[in-house]
Amino acid sequence: MQVSSWLDDRTKGTDRVNGFYRSLLAMTGHDLRHPLQVIVSVNALLSRSVSGNSEREYLARSLDAGVQLAKQLDRLIEALRVHERLEDFSLQPVHLEFFLENLEREHKVAAQIAGLRLRVVRSRAVVMSDPFLLEGILRNLIYNAIKYTPAGGKIVVGCRKTTDALRIAVHDTGIGIAPDNLSKIFEAFRRIDPVASEGLGLGLFIVRHAAESLGHKIEVRSIAGRGSCFTVVIPNPSS
Repeated sequence: MQVSSWLDDRTKGTDRVNGFYRSLLAMTGHDLRHPLQVIVSVNALLSRSVSGNSEREYLARSLDAGVQLAKQLDRLIEALRVHERLEDFSLQPVHLEFFLENLEREHKVAAQIAGLRLRVVRSRAVVMSDPFLLEGILRNLIYNAIKYTPAGGKIVVGCRKTTDALRIAVHDTGIGIAPDNLSKIFEAFRRIDPVASEGLGLGLFIVRHAAESLGHKIEVRSIAGRGSCFTVVIPNPSS
């Protein structure tokens, strides 16, 4: 009984510590968003008033750095939210028609700014999943497709039914992944493109972790220089 009590106390202590750090990270992320928004907004305003080429270049670099930092902060907070959801999720019917429509609306502008064509094929299928975690998985896959596809490229999101599963695929015509890197891309803090300086390398780690917890699978096909296809495989309830 004494050993069991000690283990229970230790587990509770660990949970309290983890909960403290999660709360601290969430509060820090929230508190940092406002000054970052101020920095980005001020730089944008200043860029309209300066006339020298060198000053404009410095402000452009500062504005870009602020935007990238804000994106990284958003990704970190999203990772935290996904982790918290994994502790208490439930499988439920997810109607893909409106689900995919919302994802298209969310990413359409970002794709246009990047000079890309984003097409989301409608589907009336219903799958058993967690809507928040499934949305996080597909959001990360679409985000990566936009990030690693050069201007003029195309991204297509579509569904396909098989006898035992429904497959949601994100195709892109991006830079692709070398065969030697395919086994490494789902590791935390691993970037697909080592030349890219922005990003924490958490997106695909989140995707794999969430999919495994839901009982889904992630399949990858890629050709370096020609694009990639990431597929979420969701088993049918009866299979």
